[in-house]
Amino acid sequence: MKLFFKHCVVKENNMLRLVALLGFVFWLMPTECFSQKFENKPVVIVIDPGHGGTDSGAVGNNGIQEKNVVLKVAKEIERLNESLFKNRFGIYLTRYTDTLISLGDRTKLARKLKADLFISLHCNHSENPNAKGFEVYVFNRKNKQTKESILLAYELQKGMQLNLGFRTRGVKFADFQVLREASNRYPALLIEMGFLSNRDESLYLNEHENLRKVSRIIYITLTKYLIL
Repeated sequence: MKLFFKHCVVKENNMLRLVALLGFVFWLMPTECFSQKFENKPVVIVIDPGHGGTDSGAVGNNGIQEKNVVLKVAKEIERLNESLFKNRFGIYLTRYTDTLISLGDRTKLARKLKADLFISLHCNHSENPNAKGFEVYVFNRKNKQTKESILLAYELQKGMQLNLGFRTRGVKFADFQVLREASNRYPALLIEMGFLSNRDESLYLNEHENLRKVSRIIYITLTKYLIL
């Protein structure tokens, strides 16, 4: 933990001032972690920016496209890993450009890299323009990774609510392919980072600095469990 704060103070002073005002330090204190199993191996995190290419994903009334939002967040998480920890973790993206990658190839990459954690990034959409909030999905059938996935999902929601004021919509369970194919291999989450069909959240996610804030909360939550 001392190592973590040393790097944060040097590299991300602005972020620390922000989150300190919001009680972030108390949220950061670990309750339970699974870092012990990584003591003798490098940690590999696969970040999956959903959609891409001809598949734009959800589109907001302001023209914002899900595929672009999630790619920006994924790249910012990668940048944070480099600036905070000097690439302490091995972070790989399933796509680095506006390219459509099949779901099977996304999970195949994670298996090839022997991922320790898989995070799929998305934005939500609803016919109800008032629907809003942050939600996280885990695989809907119990396996040896279920407990860790659920625990991390709740921590992500807590971090987003406490530090950025996002409404939390709960941890949900689904048979999404990227979650199903992670079963019994590594903890996996699918994150819905707000509704592009909601005017306020669409405007929020259209601002670069706000995407940086979202990325920081996701990354710091991951380090809470992976730091040695």
